[in-house]
Parts: sequence; structure tokens; C-alpha cells
Amino acid sequence: MNSFKPELLLSLRSYSKDQLIKDLIAGVIVAIIALPLSIALALASGVNPEQGLYTAIVAGFLIAALGGSKVQISGPTAAFATIVAGIVARNGMSGLALATVMAGIILVLMGLFKLGNLIRFIPFTITTGFTSGIAVTILIGQLKDFFGVTYAAGTVAVETMEKAKALAENFSTFNPYALLVGALCLLILIFWPRISRRIPGSLIAIVASVLLVKLCNLPVNTIGDLYSISSSLPAFTLPEFSFSAVGALLPDALTIAVLAAIESLLSCVVADGMIGSKHNSNMELVAQGIGNIGSALFGGIPATGAIARTAANIKNGGRTPVVGIVHAVVLLLILVVLMPYAALIPMPAIAAILLMVAYNMSEWRQFARIIKTAPKSDVLVLVLTFLLTVVFDLVIAIEVGLILTCVLFMKRMSDTTKLRKWEDNADNSAFKNISPNAAVYELSGPLFFGAADEILKVSAETGKNCIVLRMKGVTAI
Repeated sequence: MNSFKPELLLSLRSYSKDQLIKDLIAGVIVAIIALPLSIALALASGVNPEQGLYTAIVAGFLIAALGGSKVQISGPTAAFATIVAGIVARNGMSGLALATVMAGIILVLMGLFKLGNLIRFIPFTITTGFTSGIAVTILIGQLKDFFGVTYAAGTVAVETMEKAKALAENFSTFNPYALLVGALCLLILIFWPRISRRIPGSLIAIVASVLLVKLCNLPVNTIGDLYSISSSLPAFTLPEFSFSAVGALLPDALTIAVLAAIESLLSCVVADGMIGSKHNSNMELVAQGIGNIGSALFGGIPATGAIARTAANIKNGGRTPVVGIVHAVVLLLILVVLMPYAALIPMPAIAAILLMVAYNMSEWRQFARIIKTAPKSDVLVLVLTFLLTVVFDLVIAIEVGLILTCVLFMKRMSDTTKLRKWEDNADNSAFKNISPNAAVYELSGPLFFGAADEILKVSAETGKNCIVLRMKGVTAI
């Protein structure tokens, strides 16, 4: 069971006072970064603001305490926003809780069966395609609040295409004051890192937008105008269970589990490169599963490793899982003491933060590079996954992308399988020892059902009563 020992226990063996101080500082900074993001991602997911903090607190604590990475910071991420919003719209919070618990169980099983390394078999074109697609769906979803557009009563805008249609039909209602606040926040987010990287630009943008709206008495919607905010501690709640609900939510649970596994392990790989370490992928999957179960039972939403927050942890000196625990405790204190003030945050400020998140996760440079340099089959998978994510949803995009990738891979493998007939006049010493009654065929490459046509090229010949298949060059059967 050594392979399932949390990194926290291993790190504490050689823990020092100096490292404790660094971890405390890093934990506070990461919590400040996570605060506006957790609120923004909760709103983008169609749930109340405090539920983003519940997720960062409960899942962040459990995953840090039990995970297989030294520096991973977990919480709500943009990748889940559209998925969660769809589940909540169709099945309510109880449906989301059940789907998240199911996803957590799947993640735990993946870790226990040591499937952490299987994540590498998901093609880069698929991960890039759906990541860019999710970025576009987040962008489209935030344009309403960024421009202060008001939808007509009865407007249904759950899916991305529905949101785009509703925005176009109601754009004449846009609020110039909302656009002013959103544009100011966006400018702060773009240029503030040039001034300071210690204080997150999102925090500065929120403070500036609150002051602007309050002091100038601008007619702009705030979080408090649209949502009721609670500063109470997360309460333990069991989701409603039924076999019919489990069957209906299984595809969503699988999507959450696969996406959580991919994103958390990718974040671990990035972090390993930054600190010269190596994570335990199977322990990390178990921890992600437990963290998601805990988050769902205490009113949160799905969580996974957050690359940006993990990188911020490393850059500020964090080197052990203690940082993730400190970050969760600090957010808990903020929830109890400062959460009522979140009602003052203007909605365009939240939209601006999420637009910046969408841009950062869009990977448009990588997307463009693949289109320019990759084979046409890879470009097809990339573009199709991207379009299906935007037009339909992530479940369909991943399913179709994987099926198409497998078919294209089999086609490529079958193209490498070749059959060559040895000729009588070949200058081949091995052929001289073959009976003249034998026909010799040499196979090279993998021999499988996709290459069956090559075998059909073997035919009986006049004067030959024996066929020899030379398979020295066959790599797999």
C-alpha cells in the first residue's frame, strides 16, 4: 500500500520551520487568488456564490491532505462551468450532488485500479479541442453580464447556442454603464500583472468595480441583486438517491470524472516540471475522488486541480501539501467574516474575470499551431471536438473525438502493414535454402483485423504446394 500513501505524510518527515513559513505565505496568497475565481466560477456554473467557496474549502482541504502531489491546489475550475450549469438546469442541485458523488466514486476506483497512467492515451488533439471549446462556451455565457443585456421574460438560455441566440435577440437592451465597468475590470486584469504579481489583478478589479458602482451610483446589477448570499458554514446533505436518477446521471458523472482526472493529472505534470519532482498519479486520483464526494456532500460543485493556482503556489515558495490546507482554512475564515460583502460585486466584474479565464484557457496559439503543422486527420479530430463542444456538449465531443481517433489510428496502423513476395531471382541467401515447391511471403508491421486485406493477397500458385509466411518484421498480432 506504499503506492497509496498521501504526499502530505511523506513531506512532513523532513518538514522545517522555514518551509512552514513559506507554506503559510503561499497559502494566504493562493487563497486571495482563489476567492474571486471561486465566486465567479460558481456563478458561471449556475449556483450561488458561496458554493464556489464551499468547493474550494472542502475539496481543496481533502485533496491537499490525501493527494499524490506536493504542490497541487484544487477547487472549482472553468472546465466544469458549462457542464455543471447544464446538470443544474436539467436536474437541480440534488442531481448535481448525486452526479458529483458518482464521479468521485469513479475517480477513487480509477486510482485504486491504478489507471492513472491511462490518461496519457487521450489524444492531445482532443484535450486541446475541448479545452478551446469550453473557453468559447464560457465567453459566450459571460457576454450577457459584460454588456448588461436583459433577457425577455420566458427566455430559455441554458445551452451555448441558446445563449448566443438570446444575446443576439436582446442585445438592444445592453447597459452602457455595465459595459464601462466590465471594460475597466478587463483593462485592470490585462495590465495589472505588469505592476505587481503579488496581488492578483482579479482582486484589484473587484475592489475598483465596487467603488466605481457605489460612489457613482451606477445602475449596474450586483451579485446581491441577483443572488442571496450566505456566510454560514457548509452543511452536510445527502443527495436524493434512486436507480433511475443514477442511470440518467451516469453520462454526466463519467464526464466529470474523466475531465477531473485529465485536468488534475495535467496540472500535476506541469507542477512536476516546475519543481523537479514526480507526483503519484493513482493517489492523486483517489484524493480527487474523495474531494469531489466531500464537496458534493457539503453543498459544493465538482473540483479538480487548478493549474493557475498551483503555479501561483509554486512561484510563492510553496513546496508541500500544507499550502493547500492553509488555503482552505483562509477561505473558510473569509466565508464566515467577509462573504456578505460579496453582494456588492458588480456582475460585469465577474464577467470580465471569466472572460480573462476563458482567454487564458483557450490555448488558441496551440490550436493554430496544430492546424498549421499537424496531419489532416489530427486537424479533423481537433476541429470536430471543438465544434461539438461548443454546439452540443462535452460528452458528445469526447465520445465522437475518441471514436474518430481510434478509427484514424487503426487506419494509420493498417497502412504500415505490408506484404512482400520473395522472388526466385532475389539475391537472398535465405531464399536459396527454400524448396522450389514453396512460395514465400514476408509480412512487416502489425497484423490485426484492420490489416486483414494484406493476407488476402496471398494466393496459391501453379507448381507450389507450400506457402511460407515470414513474420520476422511483424511487430504485434
